[in-house]
Amino acid sequence: MQFEVLSTCHTTRARVSRMKLAHGVTLLPTFMPVATQGAIKGLTPQQMEGLGITLILNNTYHLNLRPGIKVLREAGGAHRLQGWNHNLLTDSGGFQLVSLNKFTKITEEGALFASPFTGEPTMLTPEESMSIQHAIGADIIMQLDDVVSSLTVGPRVSEAMQRSIRWLDRCIEFHEKSGKGDVQNLFAIVQGGLDPVLRNECLDEMIKRRDKVSGYAIGGLSGGEAKGIINQCAEKLPDDKPRYSMGIGFAEDLLVCIALGVDMADCVFPTRTARFGVALTFNGPLNLKLGKHAKDFNPIDSACPCPTCSDGVSRAILHHTVTHETAAAHAVTLHNLTFQAQVMGQARDSIVEGTFPTYLRKFFADYFGDVGYPEWCVNALGSVGVDLLEGCPDAKVVKDDKSKWEYSDVVA
Repeated sequence: MQFEVLSTCHTTRARVSRMKLAHGVTLLPTFMPVATQGAIKGLTPQQMEGLGITLILNNTYHLNLRPGIKVLREAGGAHRLQGWNHNLLTDSGGFQLVSLNKFTKITEEGALFASPFTGEPTMLTPEESMSIQHAIGADIIMQLDDVVSSLTVGPRVSEAMQRSIRWLDRCIEFHEKSGKGDVQNLFAIVQGGLDPVLRNECLDEMIKRRDKVSGYAIGGLSGGEAKGIINQCAEKLPDDKPRYSMGIGFAEDLLVCIALGVDMADCVFPTRTARFGVALTFNGPLNLKLGKHAKDFNPIDSACPCPTCSDGVSRAILHHTVTHETAAAHAVTLHNLTFQAQVMGQARDSIVEGTFPTYLRKFFADYFGDVGYPEWCVNALGSVGVDLLEGCPDAKVVKDDKSKWEYSDVVA
């Protein structure tokens, strides 16, 4: 990996970087769409390329179960298997062991889980996770970590954090012996729950290993928390390594994390929400299932360059077909991924131009100005010198940002 910081914000910790991997260059900050089982649901690799996306995520846990390591090795890796010629990141499988399996048993050796397809018991160790990711051939691979819910408290959080450090050492040793270090880049994952003391302990230990890893991820969060932990981690992590916040996908989350110093993020949110008939726009999400769109012959966003909007596909036809016809899900997916790319691209441009704080104020005014700014966004951005309420004396601040979502046709 070649990593170079090109520009920094004069107010926040936001930065624009150039990351060169074996399959090309990716400009940061960036959002990574999630191709869980080797495909973005509903889109071809060529369509993804057409949107200008250069880095996607595959799921180690799922690809190990199906199609399996033998097929991946015979295919020459996941790039060739799925026809993707650009950069690829794989997670380690740790998160799925918690989120998808009720009967996962964590030991020092690894995680013992039952296959959701056959029920067969399988042990995933740090070494096996590395071996699977080597077979997948991803440009960025993640250490196996011991993941607990962000709501977990008590001794289990400390235990998981300490074990993640020990498992990192095992991942480093196996990866170094493999000879894959010149083309596959290992990232460490900072754990510690919502406890700043544990996070700091984990940060100290993982930074000691900075010469053994190519980058750092911030794990164990779900995106809905206040950003104190993200702030703490991004502030302390080395400047010469990429910083990756795992599982972040809402636009407001992305922009706050960028301001705090995060370079990369991933989430199923924009693609999954498209399949539920919700289109993302700079004025907030549109629930296309609602009756008010039945006779609206405008595109989702007339200024959007995505194929759906530029071809004039109307809200009316999407209302008629969304959640019923796969073509509508594909159309909204194309739009939502373009929206995510625009949010990140405009952030990069404004950082280079020295106008990132202005961009933040405009985005949040357009997105939340009619319903109220989420308090956590105001506080998080204020911690890095951006006052979202500047010049808006009548602006409202709300505890909950769910008021922006349209859930039904019923008017209160």
